[in-house]
Amino acid sequence: MKISTINSLHCDAGWRNFSFLKITTDDGIVGYSEYNQSYGSMGVSDVIDQLAPIIIGSNPLEHDVIFARLYATTRQAPGGINSQAIAAIENALLDIKGKALGVPVYQLLGGAMRERLRLYWSHCGTYRMHESTAGYLGKKPMTSLDDVRALGEEVKTRGFTGLKCNMYVFDEQSYTHGWRRSFPDRNAERPLIRSVYNQIEAFKEGTGGDVDILLDLNFNFNTEGYIRMIRALTPLELFWCELDIYNPEALAYIRNRTSTPIASCESLYGIRDFRLYFQKQAMDVAIIDVPWNGIWQSYKIAAIADAHEVNVAPHNFYGHLSTMMSAHFCAALPNFRIMEIDIDDVPWKDDLVTCPPEIVDGHLIMPDRPGWGCDIDEDAVRAHPPK
Repeated sequence: MKISTINSLHCDAGWRNFSFLKITTDDGIVGYSEYNQSYGSMGVSDVIDQLAPIIIGSNPLEHDVIFARLYATTRQAPGGINSQAIAAIENALLDIKGKALGVPVYQLLGGAMRERLRLYWSHCGTYRMHESTAGYLGKKPMTSLDDVRALGEEVKTRGFTGLKCNMYVFDEQSYTHGWRRSFPDRNAERPLIRSVYNQIEAFKEGTGGDVDILLDLNFNFNTEGYIRMIRALTPLELFWCELDIYNPEALAYIRNRTSTPIASCESLYGIRDFRLYFQKQAMDVAIIDVPWNGIWQSYKIAAIADAHEVNVAPHNFYGHLSTMMSAHFCAALPNFRIMEIDIDDVPWKDDLVTCPPEIVDGHLIMPDRPGWGCDIDEDAVRAHPPK
């Protein structure tokens, strides 16, 4: 068996595009993966095109050999777009290997330790804060804390036991999220702290206190700002506070001076990046991005986390194929904590895959089909051309 062709597929996903990689072997087995070419990762497809000639004709079952070859080719510029391109290739190769052997990918990682994965509704409310993104969902934009309470009630009614939100500000019909307010102001002042406190309190009221609430602060603060915000929210007993920082000592400093569990590291690449964070005991939960790292490399990172008594959760705000990739990863882990999934999305999201994830009572049910357990419906992808 040899790799014969490598192609990228893209489609409209409302406020973003979804990107997929298709690798075909000379005996007709097709492997798919999902990768990110939005939110700062523009150019991944171009790098894949540059790397493809290196592996055409290779045995797709030797995925770790292929990874080592591609890593050696790009190691003078590690991480970033290069790593994401290699990860997309690795993930598609694991799909091929599972199909060739007739087993789910989680069997290639040692087997499934669980058949049900607890989910949390991620970006809960984020896409409803702007008229443009809310329109894709067929929802009215959120404009008040009453809307937050109503959304909390919806989360509970739909059976989810956890939700994660960003920081919302209603006073001036503006909102803060992700990297959009990272510069120049990275301080946590009283008005913002008060607004976030009221927001989390409204979610708790809407859920009746029966749903765990996670808060994502992203890259928005410096060390002092993170500590101020987390300490102020302590009475609300968050499931975790998530933050991004490229300094393991600073992250450990924050963790040691607050009592709320800390989740971090979704923007890191490979065992070398994660190693220092584990050595510093910088987080309670290590977040690993399977589309950015590749599932085989992600499993290696998770093993190191386990040796440091650290739980693991996937970074998964993409489409259904990414959800299945992350699910196979989580199913095989002894130190799995909880899994991220975006529930609010475009109405044609289910059409893009042959078998959408099965969600029952806020849990994803693992399939026993070979590979990822679902393929890309290329006709549906072509029906929604990318922006």
